[in-house]
Formats: sequence, structure tokens, C-alpha cells
Amino acid sequence: MCGVCGCSHQGEHHHHHDHDHDHDHHHHREGHAGHAPHDLVRIEKDILAKNDAYARENRERLKEAGVFAINLVSSPGSGKTTLLVKTIEMLKSTVQVAVIEGDQETSLDAERIRATNVPTIQINTGRGCHLDAHMVGHALDSLPLKRNSILFIENVGNLVCPAGFDLGEALKVAILSVTEGDDKPLKYPDAFAAASMMVLSKIDLLPHLDFDVAACIAHARSINPDIAVLQVSARSGAGMVGWIDWLLNPSERAGRGAEGAVHGNA
Repeated sequence: MCGVCGCSHQGEHHHHHDHDHDHDHHHHREGHAGHAPHDLVRIEKDILAKNDAYARENRERLKEAGVFAINLVSSPGSGKTTLLVKTIEMLKSTVQVAVIEGDQETSLDAERIRATNVPTIQINTGRGCHLDAHMVGHALDSLPLKRNSILFIENVGNLVCPAGFDLGEALKVAILSVTEGDDKPLKYPDAFAAASMMVLSKIDLLPHLDFDVAACIAHARSINPDIAVLQVSARSGAGMVGWIDWLLNPSERAGRGAEGAVHGNA
């Protein structure tokens, strides 16, 4: 989170756009460069306030365009891109889909998404560990936003920093692979506190793992009592119909931060 977490962004973003980014790279700690801890608090507030202002602009823009935006957060290797590809394949005959793909480097995931023939914008953050609302706003300039469509924002693989940055999305979905351990909601509480949905992915591997599904759900709900939970396997298809129904049905998302309905075009 830049001055907040120490990640470096300036000059590191690549996604077919240029922008100046308001990240301060000085680590303001007591005894370092003469700065006291209250300087760090001020910098944190400044960074987040600027981000929130951009997020409000994005949210209003998406609302006016009739676009339902979902911010997908997870650690690396959770199966986020595989789930997204399967989701697009199941959705695209019913509703228009677009994707903003965030990674530190490469366009490998974006190429997988583009193979589904949906509009996709790649953002590379370099040493940056998360997307922010300013980057997303620029990406929106390059995306054809269709009314009653879904925009998936696949954040950089990281369960820490993305939780603190509003991108202007309707809601966050935390994706947790069963290969990661059932204690992750307790270790990274902010990600699950901010999420409306926890998707447990790769459940086809459960017979080979010591992953306690009930304990994981209990841990997540001890942090966020209202979090919805789905268990899915993009490879076997288990749970995918429930995931698609949740995405398309506003009553399923009621009370969980979603704005508006998504209507099919078929």
C-alpha cells in the first residue's frame, strides 16, 4: 500500500496508459529520515483519501453505465484466473462481460481471458502489490462498457493490500483455494472482512488434503458474519451453477453490498 505498505509504484505501471500516481515511497518511521510515526499516519490518510476520491468517480461512472463491477481478491495460485475463464464461458451467452486484469508482470493471465473473446485490459503494477482506483479509472477509458454487463477486476495476487483499496466496485469476492489452509481467514482478516463472498476453490482436491471446510467457514464468519460462501471447482464444474446464479441474481446478493441488477441479453 505504497506509503502504507512500502510497495513501489511510480513508473512501474504498464497497461497501455500513462498516469501520474500519488504514491509516496518514503518509509516514514521514527528514527528514519527524522520522521515521527504521526507523519506515516498522515501519509496513509492522504493516500487512502485520494484513492477513495477516484473510487467514488469510478463507482458513479459504473453505476451510470449500468455495469456491475466485482473485485476478485486472492493470494497467488488460488485458481482465480481459471475460475474467471470458466465463469466467462458460462456467462457470456447470457450477459456481456469485460475484465480488468491486474498482475505485477506479464500478460499471461490477460491472454487466457482474451481467448474467451471478451474485452480485457491488462494492468501491470511492477513492484506494486495491488490495483488502485486511479489505475482502474484509466482502464475504464479503454473498455467498451455495455449496459447491464459485468466487469470483473482481477486484482494482483495478494490477500493484504487489495483489501484496503476501494476500486469503485460494487463488491469484493475473496477466493481461497483449499490448498492454502483453512486458517487463512484468521491470518488475513481484512480481506475477508471486506468481502461479500468467499469462494472456496479447487474443491475437487479435498479428498487429497487436510482442509477443514467447516472450520474455514467458521473462521471467515467470525470475522464477517454476513459473508456468503460457495464451494466450487472450475475444473470439475462442481458448484459453478450456484456461483453463476449468485452473480446474476440481485436477491442473492441483497444486503451484501451489490448495487443494481444484472440482466441477461438472451
